[in-house]
Parts: sequence; C-alpha cells; structure tokens
Amino acid sequence: MTDLYEHQARGLFQEYGILVPRAEVTDSPKGAREIARRLGGRVVVKAQVKTGGRGKAGGVKLAADPAAAELTARQILGMDIKGHTVRTVMLAQPVDIESEFYISCVLDRAAGRFIAIASAEGGMEIEEVATSRPEAVARIPVDPAQGVTSAKATEIAEAAGLPPQTVDVLVRLWQVLTREDAVLVEVNPLVRTARGQILALDGKVTLDDNARFRQARWGEQDAEHGDPLEAAAAAKGLNYVKLDGAVGVIGNGAGLVMSTLDVVAGCGARPANFLDIGGGASAQIMADGLSVILADPDVKSVFVNVFGGITACDAVADGIVQALDAVQLTKPLVVRLDGNNAVRGRAILDDRAHPLVQQATTMDGAARRAAQLAHAG
Repeated sequence: MTDLYEHQARGLFQEYGILVPRAEVTDSPKGAREIARRLGGRVVVKAQVKTGGRGKAGGVKLAADPAAAELTARQILGMDIKGHTVRTVMLAQPVDIESEFYISCVLDRAAGRFIAIASAEGGMEIEEVATSRPEAVARIPVDPAQGVTSAKATEIAEAAGLPPQTVDVLVRLWQVLTREDAVLVEVNPLVRTARGQILALDGKVTLDDNARFRQARWGEQDAEHGDPLEAAAAAKGLNYVKLDGAVGVIGNGAGLVMSTLDVVAGCGARPANFLDIGGGASAQIMADGLSVILADPDVKSVFVNVFGGITACDAVADGIVQALDAVQLTKPLVVRLDGNNAVRGRAILDDRAHPLVQQATTMDGAARRAAQLAHAG
C-alpha cells in the first residue's frame, strides 16, 4: 500500500470537484516566504510527512505574514515527526471555520465491501471521540457494486449528523476511491466555513499497489515509504501501517483489524500498527508480520486476533508455532482465536507452551490483557 502526501491527496480531491483552500508546496524557507506572498500573506504552514499527529507534534502552525512564514518553515523543515523527517512544507490559505466534520471510506477485506465512517465532530481529537463516545461516529457498510450514490451518501450524512451540503462530497470521495484504486480515502477535517462553503482542509489517500500498473501517474517516487518499518513490511508484501501506540496488532481482514484497533484503544492503550494478513496465516506470513512488529521499539505487547473462516484456526495456530521457531519473541504475545477449528487451534498453542504467549477466548479479554502487558512495559 502507498500513502500519498497531504498535498497529493488534496490535489486529487480538487480534480474530482471537492473544494480545498489554495496551497503550494516548497522545500525551502525562502520559497515559503514567496508562496505566502502569493497567497495573501497569512498562511498555515504544514509539514508534509506520511503520518498523523502533525499538529500535536508542532508540524502545523499559523504564520501571520511572509516573514513569519519563512521563519516557521525554517523551524518545521528537518523536524522528526514519529520517525519521519520533514523535507517539504505546504502553505495554505487559512479558513474561517464554523464547524469541523470527519469522513472516510476504507476497504473491509474480510467482508468484501467498503465501510464509510463519518462524524459531525472532526479534527485532531477524532480518535478520542471514537474511543470515548463511539455513538458519535457512524459506520455504514457500502456495497462495492452499488457504491456511494446520492441516496447512500444521504444515508451516511444523516447517520453521522452531517449537513446536507456534505452529500456531494461523499459521492465525489467515493469516485476518488474507486477511480484511483485506493483502499482508504479520508478527509479530516472537512469544514463548513462562516460563508457556508464545504472545504477539505486535510486529506489522506492510501493506494492499492496491486493496481499500480493502471495508475501510471503515481510513479516510483510516490511508492517510497517514509517509515522504515512500512518499507520493510512492503518488501514482504504485508498490508501494514505504522501508528503511534504500544500494542502491536495482527488480524485477518481489514474490518476485524479496524475493530481490534478500536477495542485496544477502548482498553486504555494505543495500537502501534495496522497489520492485515488477509485470508492466509502461513508460518511465513506470521513470521514476517511478527518480525516487523517486534522491530518497532514502541511496541510493548502484541495482539494476534484471528477469526477462522476459510483458513481454519488450527492452521493459523500451526503458523504461529512455526513463526515462533523462526522469530525470537522478545515481547508478550496475546492470541485470540475464534471461528473454524478454534478449539483445536488453542490446543496447539497450549501444547507449544511458549512462556511469552498467552491466550484469551474473547476479543475484549485479549485486548485488555494486551493493554495491561503494554502498560507493564
């Protein structure tokens, strides 16, 4: 998977008719001064890195005039944000915000469909909102064959409490997703201005590398991974995204992994990654996944959450056992197996009796244990 930079995502949105504030990108403080002058003087200076949390890390700042823009760009360029070095900044015209919203659409591999996620409470605290008040975040399944029509977009907007003006944006965001072969599109925040305009202030797009052959404009330079762990995972063919928590997560199916991230967060811990092993859980896939997660110094515990379907739980357990022989486990591993042949799978892990491997029969129980182990350090 390939994440686009924010300015690339915003450029895509603009191509598909989603309004964004004027903005330009530069890699020099002097260039920032010139851009600020062209944009009217007062600008927002934003670090361009492929990770979240830029605002809290000091990578997003308001500059009052071109001279301040140059100084601010000098401060941000070269910063390290969660292991990503800032090499370019985007300068955008500021917006008079009345309300902030959140919208996204993500592939759920396990269910064979997409999920639209939306909230009337967007912005930097959306993760906290999702954890403390999950009822404020609507999750609506989308059938790929039907897509996000005006009727479906209206359903999503009404479920999330979004204004009617966002319906058109939801339809256009779906067009970005499908026509650009993306597995994730996100706008946070989508805002309503004091004048009633709906604008995308930020954007995230994750492309499916399997479709790169028909997306020629995304050249090899865009396939580079800013995070070394993501680069290592990509080299192994893993669907991995680095996050900023302490609980490593492995699951089979994007929907299950997303739910796992939410449950871990609900237990008071932050997930360290998204890792979807898809329908297979061979020894090699497990070993590769564990090796990437264990290489993350922030990880304090690992949670493997598998629902056995076509790939039965005993096969998954065999894969885990063989992976333990191939990878030196240095952090506690909590495993939850459910579904096809779960009892047999649990017995296989019991027989292996690895001192750092624990089992739980429910997702909530496993998440709580993984969170406790992460806090214990």
